[in-house]
Amino acid sequence: MSKTKRYDAIIVGAGHNGLTAGCYLAKAGLKVLIVEKNDWIGGAAVSRSIYDGFTYSNCSYVCSLLRREIVRDLELPRFGLQVIPYEGGATFTEDGDYFAYHSDHEALKREIRRHSPKDVDAYERFSQIIIRQCRFIRPFLLRPAPDPTSVRPRDLAELIYLIKKIHGLGAKEIAETIRFWTMSIGDFLNEHFDNELIKAHLAGSGIIGTGLGVYSPGTAYVLLHHYMGDVDGTIGAWGFARGGMGAVSKALGDAFSEAGGEILVGSGLDQFQIKNDRVTGVVLENGDEYFAPIVASNMDVKRTFLKHLGEEALPTDFIKAVKRFKIRGSSGKINISLDSMPDFPAAPKDAPFLKGDLHCSNSLDELELAYDDWKVGQWSKNPYFDMLIPSQIDPTMSPIGSHMMTVFIQYAPYDLNTNGTRSPENWDSEQKEKFANCVYDKMEQAMPDIRKHILHAEVRSPADIEKEVGLTEGNIFQGELTFDQLLFNRPIPGYSKYNSPIHGLYIVGSSTHPGGGVMGAPGANAAREILTNIGKGKLMPSYSA
Repeated sequence: MSKTKRYDAIIVGAGHNGLTAGCYLAKAGLKVLIVEKNDWIGGAAVSRSIYDGFTYSNCSYVCSLLRREIVRDLELPRFGLQVIPYEGGATFTEDGDYFAYHSDHEALKREIRRHSPKDVDAYERFSQIIIRQCRFIRPFLLRPAPDPTSVRPRDLAELIYLIKKIHGLGAKEIAETIRFWTMSIGDFLNEHFDNELIKAHLAGSGIIGTGLGVYSPGTAYVLLHHYMGDVDGTIGAWGFARGGMGAVSKALGDAFSEAGGEILVGSGLDQFQIKNDRVTGVVLENGDEYFAPIVASNMDVKRTFLKHLGEEALPTDFIKAVKRFKIRGSSGKINISLDSMPDFPAAPKDAPFLKGDLHCSNSLDELELAYDDWKVGQWSKNPYFDMLIPSQIDPTMSPIGSHMMTVFIQYAPYDLNTNGTRSPENWDSEQKEKFANCVYDKMEQAMPDIRKHILHAEVRSPADIEKEVGLTEGNIFQGELTFDQLLFNRPIPGYSKYNSPIHGLYIVGSSTHPGGGVMGAPGANAAREILTNIGKGKLMPSYSA
């Protein structure tokens, strides 16, 4: 027998953006229900214990992009959220050396000088450009993207704001900004640095989670996207959420519950209910029905409109645009339980940079060749990876004396090519084991003894991430962060206000402005649009630049 309940708003998907939107709507007095297909909340920001005594941040694994305004509004520290910054990082070389990226600026300059004296000044110029770009983009993160074709007062006001900000840059800086947003990270770094190792270390932020190579146009912006967050006010810094990334979702869930919201887990969406081009509620996979005049989808744009709505309910041009939206799986993940800390023979004992992100790629050409493998449906034979051991800083992640390691890998195709056939079904246990061994081989460049320390490894392909989290092709950003898919083009031109052709049906996930990462901004922005549209906009905070 189906249950029937009525709400003011229903949110589909308890990922961090869905939870964020739910918090603001509930705090504004709406009766809100969040439905989630898994038995836990968090989407890609989860902490799970699948090996005795160890906690894995299954998908997302570091914190920086979560907007401080949202943390403050929702009082997330009161619900247990604590982000601990980590110190620097390093890239290890094949000949037993390393490049250490220190958080201390003077120490970093000394390290750069050790490898390339000319690049010390280059790094200063590089840093200034990145900071200027961050200062330009950050005020737009918690504002709606203006629709340049609209004459609505709110759109005109946002467009005027954008024009003023751009005009304030000056002619030279405007040209440099447009150039930066559209160029490749490889070309950008080649213009500034001589040393290949330094360039390889910095380039990783331009390709993580993206189906692009270091010489693909648009990857310079992807680097900026990773740099525009902060920890404790330090722009570009990263840290660990104590207890894993699930701590972010838990804090949001607790804040939502305190505001009177309801969460229903273990109940996947079957379809949205539509009548006369208006949303009226949802039908779950178990047949239960829930009704509301507002439904917000935390799923990506393709899953929302192509899987859970009939194409006949939507305009043809809209469907074509959704199908064109690029969501490509390019990343794998390995979570590892270690019996003790592996040996890093190249590094000084207890080096602080070992507590940060570690890599083993030594040149831009090496990274581009890794991308070439992905294009033909193979995992990279010589992969790039972002590797961290968070238990060094957060001892709650593993038993005393042991450690938890997280490894994010580029590139891993969604539709793996096996014997000339490309399909996500090709990611069987044998292929995942081969993929993991390829990564371990590369990791031995930094840790020759890594294999003997492994107690357990959770190997996750893009297909695994899609199946568990619901991210199309396992794409962590719910859509590529290329210039053609930003601002008023995200996700679809004419629908950048988190709205859709179906009245009352909104989209609040990372397919919308300002994009992916554990940021919360899409959820907060969408909540503001919803409240404004029902005459309660004044109950939602607004953020000045």
